[in-house]
Amino acid sequence: MRTGQKTTLLKTAKKEKRGKAKSKTDKNPISDKKLATRKNAVSTTAKPGASKSGSSRPALIGKGSAKVALISSRLAYQGPLFDVYTDYVREPERDTARRDVIRHSGSVVILAVDDTRNPADPLIVVERQYRHAAGQYMWEIPAGRKEPEEATLPGAKRELLEETGYLAKRWTKIARFYVSPGFLGEWMQVYLAEGLSSGQSAPDEDEYIEHKQIPLSQALEWVDSGKIIDAKSIIAILMYVRRRAASVL
Repeated sequence: MRTGQKTTLLKTAKKEKRGKAKSKTDKNPISDKKLATRKNAVSTTAKPGASKSGSSRPALIGKGSAKVALISSRLAYQGPLFDVYTDYVREPERDTARRDVIRHSGSVVILAVDDTRNPADPLIVVERQYRHAAGQYMWEIPAGRKEPEEATLPGAKRELLEETGYLAKRWTKIARFYVSPGFLGEWMQVYLAEGLSSGQSAPDEDEYIEHKQIPLSQALEWVDSGKIIDAKSIIAILMYVRRRAASVL
């Protein structure tokens, strides 16, 4: 065997050995070719900080050594109300995972209360409308999408007036929560609206809303019986009752 041939064979063997060692230690389920494609896709989509509709993207944070890294992000769908992103994320204590996320600019929820007639059992404003995703009519409290550049309080005032025709003198923040953070980036800000007066409603063209006032005790009965099954309404009503009992409001 010639010296040159031996040297070539040794180099080949070393490369194969390094390749095997690398394959044993590489736990990333995404191939380099696929990852490169997804990284390239990021440059052709909206900026990671915000979608074209204005929905905010939260910063990826970590605690101690458990850091999170956004590997790639692709705008899969863009609609008038929300966008859908396909993200690949390196999450704490695990390999890279695919996450399909709905990005939304956030919503405002209004618990409108009238205690002028009976302070012990005040009236609250509820709405009935058809919800196609749930396939049924539902009783809820007023709520709506916050416009991308809109602050929450002006958005809450606008939604209450548009959907019910009511104005309110006093506004108090009750709670803020994420609806379903496993795949939905939407958060909701709940306001208590008091000192109600009548105005002129102006619902959207695709909104057919019936609204009325019911006693708080009846609203609690509807929650217990399952007549109100809307999460934001249940949270707002129960938070209000808890705060009243604690004399926080």
